[in-house]
Amino acid sequence: MRILYQLLVVLFLMLQGAAGKHFIPRPFNPCAAQNGRCVPGICRRPYYWVGTCSNGFSCCRRYVEV
Repeated sequence: MRILYQLLVVLFLMLQGAAGKHFIPRPFNPCAAQNGRCVPGICRRPYYWVGTCSNGFSCCRRYVEV
């Protein structure tokens, strides 16, 4: 009887996994998260520096006046 309960738990977990979406992890890009772009060298106008990209380039974001 105990095996039956374990099989039901395994079946329930399999159904839970089959009903869920498949998650494909993508590498996190903090520059794109800040609406920036990676450029070699320094940032030129109308862009300003917000950080460094993973490849060593500068992360530049466009300056917007309000």
